[in-house]
Amino acid sequence: MINTSLPDNVHVTFRHFSATDTLQERVREGVSKLYEFFPKITRCSVALEMHHGRRAAQNFRCRVDLAVPNAELVAQNSQAGDANGDVYVALNEVMDEAKRQLDDYVRRSRWDVKQHDGTPHGRVVKLFESEGPGTRYGFLETQDGREVYFHEHSVLHGRFGELEVGTQVRFAEEEGEKGPQASTVAPTRRRSTVTSTTADPEEIP
Repeated sequence: MINTSLPDNVHVTFRHFSATDTLQERVREGVSKLYEFFPKITRCSVALEMHHGRRAAQNFRCRVDLAVPNAELVAQNSQAGDANGDVYVALNEVMDEAKRQLDDYVRRSRWDVKQHDGTPHGRVVKLFESEGPGTRYGFLETQDGREVYFHEHSVLHGRFGELEVGTQVRFAEEEGEKGPQASTVAPTRRRSTVTSTTADPEEIP
């Protein structure tokens, strides 16, 4: 069913339909990218299933299960109403979600290691809600009064939407293309008692 060039701990299942050679190749490519990003995956299962929705329309459900050290990750579109009529779209969406979860797992692991040495604290001072996925960002103020940029993908567990101006956070700082930025942000309390500021996107140079 799947090319044996993939690791032995990969299991792929096609249910209720016959997979074309092109689809099998797409699965191989998707799985290979996950292993390239994180070679320590200990088990990977991919399941693609066709089912008939309303008026006999064909929909495809996809699920990827990953076993990694001390954790198991699940990416799927199998919730009610999330199945997709295009098997390639369903596969791509779930592979992207699996990659996002792996990225989050890696950052959490690095964060846990860094916490043994202590991590800096700060508070959110600006938040910007842009249109479109993956476009939100903000700034936090460090304990020494500096402002540090952070992107929504830097917030652990996808919790950007829970942040407010004044939320206290722990963060890991790195040097970005335009200056210091937070590579990882973790909320610690809902709000700070210190007066905070807000800004309009036009104020950012």
